[in-house]
Amino acid sequence: MPVWAVMAAVVGCTRVVGGAALPPAGPLTPDDGVDLGRVILDTPRMRAIVGADEQLTIIPTMDSSAPADIDELAATIPAPCRFIFVETAVFGAAPTRFHKTTYQYPPKGALVSEGAAVYPDAESARRALDALSATVAECADTPAGPGLISDWASDEESLRTRAGDCGRAYQVKSVVLLEVTYCGFSESDADLVLVNMAAGIPG
Repeated sequence: MPVWAVMAAVVGCTRVVGGAALPPAGPLTPDDGVDLGRVILDTPRMRAIVGADEQLTIIPTMDSSAPADIDELAATIPAPCRFIFVETAVFGAAPTRFHKTTYQYPPKGALVSEGAAVYPDAESARRALDALSATVAECADTPAGPGLISDWASDEESLRTRAGDCGRAYQVKSVVLLEVTYCGFSESDADLVLVNMAAGIPG
């Protein structure tokens, strides 16, 4: 299954979803000093960054305070690639807080999501990124890899994957692992989202 189809299946980017998004549950500013309300961009900022109008809106069922797994879809692809559908495989078991929001943009059949996982310490956040990079490398070597991850690169602080019109970008800063996924927007849009999210993290 090509990655654009995978991501479309995950978030239904071609289907307009009505309703209002709920606020994230739980405290946002504990002792680590990270305020997820400052890290996760609000709708006006997201629209400005990706150059979209008021038709860019949050998918109400996809504004979450915990990683979500879609086991039925994960079972259809090789085990090393299942992180595409299994957020607990992306972020691991160590995060103390989490928030992810997905936006739809019907005029382009596009989507963009922003996620942030807060860890007990910077080493835990970096280990999560290292583990994810190793998983991506394994996925790329499977027969399904070229369709799911045709291009990827990583370093000590970031990871990027791309296939077709979709991609993912990760960055670790301090105790936070950031994620941006997108279909129908550009890699530079994703990078701008990451930069603006990272600006909300102390240190």
